[in-house]
Amino acid sequence: MNNVLSIAILATLLASVLILVRWGKQRCQGEMPTSLFAFMAILFTSGLDVGLVMFPLTEFPVYEQEGAYAFTNPLAIEFGFWGFLVWAFYFLTTFYFVIVEPRLKLFEIPLIKLINNIVIIGTCAFTGFLFLSYLPDYAEGISQPVRYGLTGLVVLMAVFSSSDVRYVKWLSIASTWLFFGLIALLATDAGMGAAAFSGTLSQLSGYFGNLHRFVTPLSDYHAFYLFWWFSWSIMIGQFVARFVGGLTARQLCLAMLVIPSIPIAIWFSVLYYYHEQALLMSSTFKLAMLVVGVIFVVNSLDSLIRLYTTNLNITVERFGLLPYILGNWLLMFGLVLLFQFTPLKIEWIGLVVIALYAMVSLLMLRNLPRLRGEVA
Repeated sequence: MNNVLSIAILATLLASVLILVRWGKQRCQGEMPTSLFAFMAILFTSGLDVGLVMFPLTEFPVYEQEGAYAFTNPLAIEFGFWGFLVWAFYFLTTFYFVIVEPRLKLFEIPLIKLINNIVIIGTCAFTGFLFLSYLPDYAEGISQPVRYGLTGLVVLMAVFSSSDVRYVKWLSIASTWLFFGLIALLATDAGMGAAAFSGTLSQLSGYFGNLHRFVTPLSDYHAFYLFWWFSWSIMIGQFVARFVGGLTARQLCLAMLVIPSIPIAIWFSVLYYYHEQALLMSSTFKLAMLVVGVIFVVNSLDSLIRLYTTNLNITVERFGLLPYILGNWLLMFGLVLLFQFTPLKIEWIGLVVIALYAMVSLLMLRNLPRLRGEVA
């Protein structure tokens, strides 16, 4: 399974390089262009979830102990799982849905459309299920009724937000600023001055100096992360493509690799300082982290719900607001509950998405002369 993943990663990275060489100056503009900040906020909050906020403090000790990660420091490992190079997956699919799909309409082919929407719905529900499963780790001592009630509320908020694309945009921007506020709050509480911050941040050189190691899986756990990025890549590219505001392909690639990586690097550096200094975090700050994490989950889910409802014409305009909210909430929350009784793994979804990549790539090769003629 990891061999398939490695081949798929190398193929997508090669495709990204070919795009930059052949169509690097191609202007990319979606159907609902926004400012660069709004676009990056939508990308950042749609493409990440609560794990970004809550996982690092539990993962740093693991990376210190396991031999697979001994070549660099835990901060660099954590960043490698979440930052920079992995965002190339999103660049590739965003470029595809801005430039290629409007011309070839491959995702309108019935089989591809069916697989695509099954993956979107399944991944959306599976994300809600993971939130339900990990809630006891995020909030120690949470009761079962509160656990299920909070998950149901998160799904309800996501469905409501998805009912109008403006809500998705506003929530993305607001939660991005909220995330910056959380970073500042925790850094201040830790007494992390400029010298301490720069010293911790400098350890990220361990990632860039070993960039080639992160291309293929370092371990099964790293493979889990990479499958997760693959599973989301087509969906996120499909959703955020509509908001691209006229960047060239090279500018888009640079922005998608660098801009989301900056807050990730800063956030991980603050958390790593807590870890290195063995600082205890108060329950108030843990609650603040959980609240921001929950909002990130809502952001992730609402973009996917908005995507599949648009693809399948299950819209507010067609059915009305109340039926839209009730129907999608019952579908999503019902699937979240059903996932407790299935052995589904993100790796399986990742393999389906890789197969979808292969199908679309073959069809693109057949239409390459036409594509070359239509794309400057």
